Amino acid sequence: MSRVRIVGGQWRSRLIEVAHVTGLRPTPDRVRETLFNWLGQELDGLDCLDLFAGSGILGFEAASRGARSVTLVEQDPRAFAALRQAQKTLQAAQVELLRGDAVKFLQSTSRRFDVVFLDPPYKQGWLERIEPLLDRVLQPDGWLYAEAETPLAGLAGWSTVKQGRAGQVHFHLMRGNPV
Repeated sequence: MSRVRIVGGQWRSRLIEVAHVTGLRPTPDRVRETLFNWLGQELDGLDCLDLFAGSGILGFEAASRGARSVTLVEQDPRAFAALRQAQKTLQAAQVELLRGDAVKFLQSTSRRFDVVFLDPPYKQGWLERIEPLLDRVLQPDGWLYAEAETPLAGLAGWSTVKQGRAGQVHFHLMRGNPV
């Protein structure tokens, strides 16, 4: 197992274990620092969804910064076991773990989130598959964060308002279009 460091909030500098799973790429420290500078360091009262949790680092960063609730959805059993261990180690009561398919979760949940993190496996068409379902789970004034192998102008009517690149990763912060 490898480890990744939480960069901010109450668990700053704490390390969490990352399972060795093909294609799993924890969001780098510098990218997370940029993302949470964009969102604001305090996420008090916000409900967050980390849809392709993987290492869970985006969700644990949000929880560390005061999010009211963080839902982590992960299908891989090894990654899920590492998430459960991190949740236990951090005593992260506000973090809910769900093992399952991202599309099925979006189709079945009635919850809405203020921030949705999307960092799906690359070159598998995940963003295209979930795009029609995003409006079901995002609050109208919410934030959508997406990592992809190519630049994105937007997803599901959500426009990219900030973006960056780190190596092969293009990262985007999106906001809904006012009606």
